[in-house]
Amino acid sequence: MKFNYLLLLLICTQTSFAQFGLFGKNPLINQENFDKQRVHWGYFLGFNSYDFKFDYLTVGKDIEVKSNTGFSVGLVGNLRINDYFDVRFEPGFYATQRNLTYPNIEDSVDRLREVKASNLHFPLLLKYSALRTGNIKPYIVGGFSRTLNLGSNANAQDDNYTNRFRVKKWTTNYEVGFGIDLYLEYFKFSPSIRGVFGMGDELIRDNNPNSPWTGNIQSMKTRAVFINFTFH
Repeated sequence: MKFNYLLLLLICTQTSFAQFGLFGKNPLINQENFDKQRVHWGYFLGFNSYDFKFDYLTVGKDIEVKSNTGFSVGLVGNLRINDYFDVRFEPGFYATQRNLTYPNIEDSVDRLREVKASNLHFPLLLKYSALRTGNIKPYIVGGFSRTLNLGSNANAQDDNYTNRFRVKKWTTNYEVGFGIDLYLEYFKFSPSIRGVFGMGDELIRDNNPNSPWTGNIQSMKTRAVFINFTFH
């Protein structure tokens, strides 16, 4: 899977910084007072991989979901609470695509649905950090988010019978992840990985209750993995 290579890139990035002495026994301390700021800002670039979790009304063949690697960009606002806790707001733009294959549909055109999304993502997160050691500080993060899908087709009257797949505009999620702060000479660099879990059904059913695309779906929820590279 392509996204496994991105995870490997995240690990290798951290390893490469070790070669510059950041993880050494007596490193030169960079940005010593950075975390004493009450508020600081940054931005992130990254990759994402979105999936769907389906629950069905009756047992049958599962819908096959093929995830594609998308890109992400956004801003970071950090509010310091104490040496261990921070509150973070990370609004961002996430572009992605999921291809759904319906094994019970014979026609090759009707069998495939390309679900493209241009998401505005608004997470409010609580960050818990370990004590800084030299120029590194690992952390875990978790919280809740709201996502606005700009390509949801929620207001469209057409449905899958005219090749239009519809989902709800807004979704609510919870998120958990981990990362590491690396204090460089001129800025702080923070690679991280985070899982995103949709909490509610996102699917808008077709007008026909017996639709082969939506009729047997009890719920459809987002699952996603984010790899972000944050610069402060």
